[in-house]
Amino acid sequence: MKALQGTSQLKSRAMEMKQNLTQLFQIFILTIPMLRVLASNESLYKSLPGCKNTCGDVKIPYPFGISNTSSPNENLCILEPKFNLTCENDTKLIWGNIQVTNINITEGQLEMLFFVSSYCNSENSNRPTLGTAGFTISSKENKFITVGCDSYGYLNSIDNKEIYSTGCLTRCYGNRNQIENGTCSGIGCCQVDIPPNMRNISVQVFDFPNSTDSFGCSSSFIVKDGYYNFSVTDLNEFPYKNVPLIIDWSVGTKNCEASKGDDDYACKANSDCEDDIEGIDFGYRCKCKRGYDGNPYHPDGCTDIDECKPLNNRCDNGQRCNNTEGGFECLCLEGYSKNRNGKGCHSRNIVAKVAIGASAGIMILFLAISSLYLTHQRRKLMKLKKKFFQQNGGFILLQQLSTREDSSQSAQIFTEQELKKATNNYDESLIIGRGGFGTVFKGFLSDNKIIAVKKSKIIDENQIEQFINEVVVLSQINHRNVVKLIGCCLETEVPSLVYEFVSNGTLFDFIQNTKDQTNNTTWKTRLRIAAEAAGALSYLHSSAAIPIIHRDVKSTNILLDENFTTKVSDFGASRLIPLDQTEIATMVQGTLGYLDPEYMQTHQLTEKSDVYSFGVVLAELLTGEKPISFNRPEEKVSLAMNFLSCLKKDGILEAIQDGMLNDENKKEIKEVCFLVARCLRLRGEERPSMKEIAMELDGIRLTEKHHWNDGEANFEESQYLLHLGSSSVLEIGDSSSNFGYTGGYDSLKDQPLIALDDGR
Repeated sequence: MKALQGTSQLKSRAMEMKQNLTQLFQIFILTIPMLRVLASNESLYKSLPGCKNTCGDVKIPYPFGISNTSSPNENLCILEPKFNLTCENDTKLIWGNIQVTNINITEGQLEMLFFVSSYCNSENSNRPTLGTAGFTISSKENKFITVGCDSYGYLNSIDNKEIYSTGCLTRCYGNRNQIENGTCSGIGCCQVDIPPNMRNISVQVFDFPNSTDSFGCSSSFIVKDGYYNFSVTDLNEFPYKNVPLIIDWSVGTKNCEASKGDDDYACKANSDCEDDIEGIDFGYRCKCKRGYDGNPYHPDGCTDIDECKPLNNRCDNGQRCNNTEGGFECLCLEGYSKNRNGKGCHSRNIVAKVAIGASAGIMILFLAISSLYLTHQRRKLMKLKKKFFQQNGGFILLQQLSTREDSSQSAQIFTEQELKKATNNYDESLIIGRGGFGTVFKGFLSDNKIIAVKKSKIIDENQIEQFINEVVVLSQINHRNVVKLIGCCLETEVPSLVYEFVSNGTLFDFIQNTKDQTNNTTWKTRLRIAAEAAGALSYLHSSAAIPIIHRDVKSTNILLDENFTTKVSDFGASRLIPLDQTEIATMVQGTLGYLDPEYMQTHQLTEKSDVYSFGVVLAELLTGEKPISFNRPEEKVSLAMNFLSCLKKDGILEAIQDGMLNDENKKEIKEVCFLVARCLRLRGEERPSMKEIAMELDGIRLTEKHHWNDGEANFEESQYLLHLGSSSVLEIGDSSSNFGYTGGYDSLKDQPLIALDDGR
């Protein structure tokens, strides 16, 4: 037994050692490129003997150097006076009065920290300059940027006593809310390319004279491309005093051809000369030849790279590396022969050839079968999508859209792939609503537009044509208080609807979340929301191209944006749901309490059905209560019944949400209470139209005048409105209601379930 345990431990240790060796090998492979770079950089940044080669963390390669005498021309650490640098306190490398942060020998570039020009007023501004007589500002690596409102910035260059200028201007148009972060196209921020051949530059920025839109300080600067990202907060206070810019440097003032015979020709052994791309009179640069590395300006010149060292070896298996001057060659090992194309070697072993051929054949066969299978599946999927598209009325929709002149207002047909991409393949973290008939997802289109995708579960095929007609009409509705129907996807078994995204939740959430914060301002907000919702429903009933019945008015289908502007959602699209399932499922899913009593007898939804449901929403706004709650006493379970009961007993003001009623709004609240009573009448023909409701709510908002003038009039109207009796109101539990409600059903306790009809 002990022997078995010892064997097991040895195997475990062996496995552990194998894993450790594998990890060490992987680390070694990853460090090879880094070691190559370090080895190359060591020779690239060589300075002359006895000369300082670093300042702070910046390396100083020849031809640059630090002068040790009063006469730079006599200093052997630099090639020319223009390459003379200063090391300040052994921490900052300075060229003139500008800090240098990097010297690039290979590309011939200096990276510096240049000052930002700012303008706060005529007395408080600066104009940074940079004398670069021997060098030029890189036109490829930099941008000129101006930040401010109603500002303009200049970049000036002086060469041979001639002045060249470029610049740009910014505007804000009095609305800073429209300025976007990350954009620099003229609003709050502008940028231009740097023209070539710019030397001896100066930067200056001004504000427009007599501008009323400028504020804070305006800024202009040259900056390395990609370094600066505009932020709106930069308009208040620019965060940088200096920013990095790139300067192109070169040797001498003549081109390669004219300089090669000179005694001071800078390109040393094994290097090539390249003319400065900015112009023929701007000098030249040196680069090591292929197969060599090092500092091409250093007297030692460039040295051969040993490509056969383990760190550099690029020969394949079966090859031996042979280093040559400026290059290398890969020779075949014994038992291998060169390939016909001259690249690589292959084994002369016939068994290996057969094995490789067989493996290749199997691989090709596998790829061919896989390709055929994928092609078959792709065609099958395309046929299925086409079938669903036709089944869901896609061709009817295309025909209707083709006959419309204004295509900008037409419904957009989305592909299944577009909606999958928008919702990250219907990621559960993007779910914003869930119900018995489907789920609502938040999505992002390719143009960054935010949408709400309503993915349904069931469909009534008998209503497809009517559904398509309504999609066409609803997509053309452009009302500020109606959620915009953008389009639909018909490639799936059940169509998906695409709406504009409304960010601030539902009216139901707003009412429940502000229960403990009620005051007169709360009432004004709720009254405005009610008026906007009534106006939207009135528009759908009478002002749209064809009358549209909402069919499911409730507080969870009234959305609010970030400014608490009302957005009515989920109108008309309920035609997708079979009626026989709607009657049962709607009550279970959360619409119990809003349903028109007349519908239970006629099974016909009309404009007056929307009026009844809207009356319940008004009651929610007044009382802060849920339409159905089993936490209330049995006689108060239904908000509509309880509200009418309180009004009948002349105790309606006691039902108003605590903290909202005061002397200032008492009359307005009474008026809305009586409007609720009219909306909740049993017979639809006795209810007001949505147009009348919208006008009355607008009137209540605009003026305090009303038809009642004294208590007697109030009493008479109250008695008229409430002379309904038990025969006019469906009581909960009444057998004639056909609700099928059972008092012990606890799944609806506390609040109704919010269905797909949430609409976000």
